Amino acid sequence: MEFTELREETGLSVPEVAGLLGRPPRTVYNWEEGKGGPKPAEIEKLLAAKPTPKIPAGEPSFRFIDLFAGIGGLRRAFDMETGVGGECVFTSEWDKYARITYSQNYGEPEDEIAGDITQISETDIPQHEVLLAGFPCQPFSIAGVSKKNALNRPHGFACEYQGNLFFDVARIVRHHRPKAILLENVRNLANHDKGRTFNVIRSTLEDDLEYDIFPMILDAKSWVPQHRERIFIVGFPRERGIKDFSLQSLKDRDPLSGPKLGTILHPEDGSEKAEGHFTVGPKAEVSDKYTLSEHLWGYLQDYAAKHRAKGNGFGFGLNGPEDVARTLSARYYKDGSEILIRRPSGPPRRLTPRECARLMGFDKPGESKFRIKVSDTQAYKQFGNAVVAPVATDVARLMLPHIAEVAGVAEAAQEALEIA
Repeated sequence: MEFTELREETGLSVPEVAGLLGRPPRTVYNWEEGKGGPKPAEIEKLLAAKPTPKIPAGEPSFRFIDLFAGIGGLRRAFDMETGVGGECVFTSEWDKYARITYSQNYGEPEDEIAGDITQISETDIPQHEVLLAGFPCQPFSIAGVSKKNALNRPHGFACEYQGNLFFDVARIVRHHRPKAILLENVRNLANHDKGRTFNVIRSTLEDDLEYDIFPMILDAKSWVPQHRERIFIVGFPRERGIKDFSLQSLKDRDPLSGPKLGTILHPEDGSEKAEGHFTVGPKAEVSDKYTLSEHLWGYLQDYAAKHRAKGNGFGFGLNGPEDVARTLSARYYKDGSEILIRRPSGPPRRLTPRECARLMGFDKPGESKFRIKVSDTQAYKQFGNAVVAPVATDVARLMLPHIAEVAGVAEAAQEALEIA
C-alpha cells in the first residue's frame, strides 16, 4: 500500500502523522512525494490509528445505560455517534461538574442526567440490552486504600459511602437482566483485601445473578502514551450460553508499538490554533500558568531525593516527547507530579486539560473537539477518573457480535471485527 493511501485511510493530515510518529513534517511530505517511507514499526502505528469500524448508519441497534458515567468514557465506546452503534437511554452521575462535561459532549440536558443511583428505583430505569458501569474506584484503588488505612477508616465493601455501590449495579442487573454488561474499575480491585472483594463481586455476578463473566486487566499504553492498568469485566446471562468470549487479543497487543507523548502534546509551532487559556499567541504555545513555580519544583526535587535515600520509589515523573507517562490520577490538579513535561529551560510544566483529553483518548492526536467547559481543577479530576476511551471502544467491538440480534446488524458487526 502506498504511503498516501495509508495516510488517507487513517484520516490524519501530514502534520498529524508527523506528530504521531515523532517525525519532522518535511520527512512526511517527502513520503507523500514517493521519497522513502515509514519503517515497519511506524506503519504499525499508522494502522493502529485507522478509525474504528462502525456498523452502518441508521437506527441504533441496541439500548444501553451508563451508570457512574463520569465524562462518558464507556458511553463513547457504545454510542451511535462515537462507538459501535447503540443508544443511551439512561445516565447516572452524581458529580455536578462531571454532568456539565457529559451534557456538553453528548447533548443530554443536565437535568435529565440522574444523580445518586442509590435513590433511584430499578423500576424507573428504562429497559436496555447493555449495562455499563464504571463504579467508584477509590475504595479499591491502591491510593484510596492507603489513605483510608492511614485514617483508620474502612475501605472496599466495608466503606459505608462508596464500596457498596456495586450492589446497586447488581440490583439493576437482577431486575433488567441485560444481555451484556461491562464493568470497569482499577487494577487493584482484583487484589483488594487479599482477593476477598473481587470474590464477592464474582460470586454476586456468577452465583446470585447467574452471569458468565470474563475479567481482564488491560494496560492502556498500547492505545495511548500512558501506563494505565484497569480491570474490565464483561458478562453475559448464563442462559445465552456464551462461553468462548475473550479479551485476550487486546491484552496481547504489543505495548512497545504504542504511541508516545509527542502525539498528544501541543506542537507549539503554529500548526494548531490557540485555545482559551491552554495555549496562547500565534504559535499556540502552552500558557505559562502550567509551568511549575521554582518553589514547587524545588520541593518536588527535594521530596524525591529524600525518598531515594530511603530506597523508596516515590517522586515525580519527568517526561519528554518520546516517553510514556505514568497513570494520570484525579489528584493531578494538586502538583502534577506524576506527569511533568520537560521544557527547554527552567522548571517543567503540567499537561494542559486539552492534552489530558488526548492522553485519555477523548480527542485524537491533534484534535481539540472534546468540550471542556469546567475549571482546570475539575477537568483534571474528571480525566484522572475517566476510562481510556479507545480501550473501551475495542472492548465494545469484541462484545458487539454478542449484543446484536437483528441479522443485518449482526453481520455488520462481524464485518467490523474482521476489518479491524
